[in-house]
Amino acid sequence: MKTNLRKSHLALAVLAALPTFYSPVVLAQSAAEAAAAETEVIEVKGFRSSIIKAKDLKREAMIAQDSIVAEDIADFPDLNLADSLQRVPGVTITREGGEGRQISLRGLGPDFTRVQVNGMEALGTSSSPMDARGGVSRTRAFDFNIFASELFNQIDVKKSFSADQEEGGIAGTVNLRTAKPFDYDGAQAAVSAQLGTNSNTDSTDPRIAALLSQTWSNFGALVSVAYSDRATNEYGTNTTRWRREGGKKAADASNTELQAELDSGELWFPRGHRYSVWENDQNRLGITAALQYKPSQDFSLVLDLMHGKLENQLSEHHMAVKDNSVVNDLVWREKNGEKEVIYADYKNATWRNENRQDRNESVFNQLSLTADWTLTDDLTMSAMLGHSSSDYEQPRVNKLNIEASKKVNIITDFTQDAFYGQSYSPDFDVAALDGYTVKDLYFQSNFIYSDFDNAKLDFEYHLTDSSSLKFGANHKKFTNSGFERVAQNFPTNAATPQNQGVKTLTAEQVQVFNGHPDQSWLQGDMAALQAFYGLTNFALTDEHTIESSAYDIAEETQAAYLVYDTEYDVAGMPLRANIGVRYFTTELSSEGLSKGIPTTMVRDYSDYLPSLNVTYEFAEDVIWRTGLSKNMTRPSLGALAFSANVSQTSLGENDIGQISVGNPQLKPFESNNFDTAVEWYFEDIGLASVALFYKDIDNFIVTETQQIVYSELGLPAQLLPVGKTVDDIFNVSSPQNSDSSSIKGFELAMQRDLDFLPAPFNNLGVIANYTWADGNTLYRNVENSGEDQVKPFAGLSKQSYNFTLYYETEQWGGRVAAAYRSDYITGVESGSIDDDERGYHATTHVDFSAFYRLSEHVKLNIEAMNLTNVRDELYSDSNDRAYNTTFSGRTYMAGVTVQF
Repeated sequence: MKTNLRKSHLALAVLAALPTFYSPVVLAQSAAEAAAAETEVIEVKGFRSSIIKAKDLKREAMIAQDSIVAEDIADFPDLNLADSLQRVPGVTITREGGEGRQISLRGLGPDFTRVQVNGMEALGTSSSPMDARGGVSRTRAFDFNIFASELFNQIDVKKSFSADQEEGGIAGTVNLRTAKPFDYDGAQAAVSAQLGTNSNTDSTDPRIAALLSQTWSNFGALVSVAYSDRATNEYGTNTTRWRREGGKKAADASNTELQAELDSGELWFPRGHRYSVWENDQNRLGITAALQYKPSQDFSLVLDLMHGKLENQLSEHHMAVKDNSVVNDLVWREKNGEKEVIYADYKNATWRNENRQDRNESVFNQLSLTADWTLTDDLTMSAMLGHSSSDYEQPRVNKLNIEASKKVNIITDFTQDAFYGQSYSPDFDVAALDGYTVKDLYFQSNFIYSDFDNAKLDFEYHLTDSSSLKFGANHKKFTNSGFERVAQNFPTNAATPQNQGVKTLTAEQVQVFNGHPDQSWLQGDMAALQAFYGLTNFALTDEHTIESSAYDIAEETQAAYLVYDTEYDVAGMPLRANIGVRYFTTELSSEGLSKGIPTTMVRDYSDYLPSLNVTYEFAEDVIWRTGLSKNMTRPSLGALAFSANVSQTSLGENDIGQISVGNPQLKPFESNNFDTAVEWYFEDIGLASVALFYKDIDNFIVTETQQIVYSELGLPAQLLPVGKTVDDIFNVSSPQNSDSSSIKGFELAMQRDLDFLPAPFNNLGVIANYTWADGNTLYRNVENSGEDQVKPFAGLSKQSYNFTLYYETEQWGGRVAAAYRSDYITGVESGSIDDDERGYHATTHVDFSAFYRLSEHVKLNIEAMNLTNVRDELYSDSNDRAYNTTFSGRTYMAGVTVQF
C-alpha cells in the first residue's frame, strides 16, 4: 500500500493560528496511518506546499481527524496548545490569565474530550484563582496551560470514533505527540528566544526553547527543553451574583414609598459589588527526551520521557460592598418583567477589603515504551507500556480581610454600564486607615494526585491487497485522590498564638493597593498581621485535614477490539470502509466519608461499542464520508467521589449556604453518533466542505438539590461559613443521571489562495470556517423553583468561526486571525435562588503575527495577541445580569529563531 499526500483546508486553518515566524513541517505517515485517519499536516518547505500535502492526506483519510504537525520547536509558538487548537473547526477554548486553558469540541464541554500524550491517556490538572471559573479542577477536563507548546511536534484531534480507538471521549480524542530522533535526518538543533510583555503589566517576560537531536546508524537520541516566565494581570468588577433580597430598611423611616418597594420582594440587588485584581507570576518548564532504536523500516523501539511543571504565584486584591441592608435611595429598571436595582445609596454599609496569596504547582511526568514491528509481509504489531502522573499541589491559600463595618455610606451605580458597575463612598476615604479593623485570616491548602498505568497490544493482518483485519487489547488503571486542609477565624479563633481577639489596626499593618485602574483602597499587610498574631510560620498539617474532603477513586479497565478494513470500486470510483466492535469492562472503587462514616463502594460496568466508517469518491475530486458509532464518557471525578465541599462564599444573614457532595453510583454517559461530510477539492490548495454531526446521549448528568440541616450531614463544624451554625439549613447538591439528550450541528470550511489577483496581491490567501451546534438537556429544580427546565449543554457555543487573511513570500510574511465564539452557559446550579443559569457573553479574539527571514537559518518574528483587549463578561441568570467582568490585556512578543 502507498502513502498518498493530499491537501487539506483544516491544516490551513490550524496554520493560521500559528505565528508566521515558524516554518511548517510535514512528517510522512505509513499507509496504514493514512488509511486509518483523516490527517492535516504542516510542512517546513513553505506554507502553501504544506497545505497541498496536508490536503492530500485529508483526501485519503478514513475518520475525521485534524492534525497540527511540526518537526521542531519552531512550529508551536502560541502561549500553549489550547491557543494552537482554537483555529480548528469545532474547537473553542476557555482562557485563564489571557491564555487558553481547556477546550470544547463540537459543542461538548472539556469533560467530554479525552486527551492522550504519546498515545497514552493522561490528565493535566491546574486551577483558576476565580471561584466563578471553577477554582481547583476536580474534573476529567485537561488543562492545556500546563504544557509549553514547543514540547510537541504533532497534535491529532479525532472528532469521530472507530473501534480501534480507546473509549472515553464522546466529543473526541486529542493526542499530543513529542518528537522522536528519526523524525529528522542526522543531527538537528534549534534555539528560539523571545521577550514579551502585556499591556496590564510592566514586566519583561522571557521565553526560551531548545531542541537537540542526533542519529547514529540505527540509534537516535533527542532532548528538548522549554521555559517561560510570564506575569499576568486581570482586573475588573464582580457582583457575586444578584438576589431578590428582603429585610432591607429605608434609612428614613418616613419614606413609606421606598419602604414599600423594599418590602415588595420584587427588587433584584447585586449581592456584593466589588473591584478585583488577580496578579500572577507564572513559571512553566517542560522537558522531553526520546531514545529510539530503528535497525530497519520494519522495527522501531522508542523510550519517551516527559516532564512538565507549571508554577503560579498569585496575589488577589478585592474591595467589596457588604452589609447593604439600609437604603437611602435607589433606582430600578424593568427587564423582562423583573426589577433590577441599577443605582443604590446605602447607609451604614461595610467596605470589606480582601487580599489573598496563593501558591500552586502542577507537575506532569510520563514514561512510555513503544514498539512497532512488521512481523511478516502481512502482519504488523504495535505495543505500548507506560505510566504517567499528574500532581496538583496548592500548599498555600492565605486570605486576609479588613473592613470598615456598618459605618459607611456607599453608592453602587450600574446606570452607565450594566456590566461594569462603580461603587464609592462620598464621605469616606477607602484608602485611609481610619475606620478599618481586622475581620479575619483564613488558611487553606488543596492536593490532587492522579496516576495512569497503560498497556496496549495491537495487530494488523493484511488479508488481501485491499483488505485487512485489526485486533488488539489494552489494560488501563487510573487512580485519583485528593484532600483539603483548612484553618480559619483568626484572630477570634482560640488557637490564635498571640493577640487573640485584637482587631485594631496600625499604620504598619496596612498598605494602599493601587493596582486597579479605577480605584485604590486600603488592604491589610499579610506578613505584618501574621507576625502580630504569631502566625508567621503557620503551616497547615494533617490535623487541619478536612476528613470529608478526602477521597480515593480507582478505575481499572480491560478492553479488546476487532476491525475489518476493505477497499473496492463502486461504479468505477473508489470506496473504502471499516467496520468493527470494541468491548470494555471497568471496575470502579470510591472511598471517602458518607454522612461522617468511612465508606467504600465497588462496582463494575461494561459495554460493546460498534463502529462503521465509509468514504466514497462519487465524482472526480468530490468525496463523501460518513460514520456511525457508539462511544461513552465516564463521569467527572468530583461527581464520583465520596466527598463534600462547603462553599465559603460570604453569606448574608438570611442567605442559605451551599454544599456539594459526590455520587459514586453515577452511570457513564453513552452516545450514539452519526457523522457525514462532503468535500470538494479544487486547484492546488482550494477546498470547500460541509460536515454534519449528531449525537444521541444517554445518562446525561445534572445536579439535584435538597435542603438539609447541617448537623444531619456528619460534617465538622469548622467548615461552617462565617455566621452559620450546625442548626442552619443548607442547599445540598449532588449529581444525578437524567434523561437522554442530543446534540447536532454542522461545520463549513473554505480555503484558497488569492493568486488570481495582480502582483503583489497574488501572495494573499484566506482561510475561513464556521461551526453551528445545538444541544439541550433537562436541568432539575432550576432557581429553587421546583420546576425542571430545558437549557443548552454547559460550554456549548451555538456559533463559532475563524477567519484568517495571510500574505507570505519566501522572505517575509504576516497573518491576521480572528476567532469568535458565541455566548454559552457554564452551568445551572440546582437550588440556587440567585440565578437560573450562568455563562459568558460572546467574544472575538484577534491576533497578528509576522516574520522576516535574515538567512536560511535565522528568522525574526513578532506577535500581538488579543489585539482588541477583549472584555470577558460572565453573566448571572438568563435575564443577563453582571456577574464578573475582566480584562486580561494585550500581549506582545518578539524574538529570533536559529536552526542549525
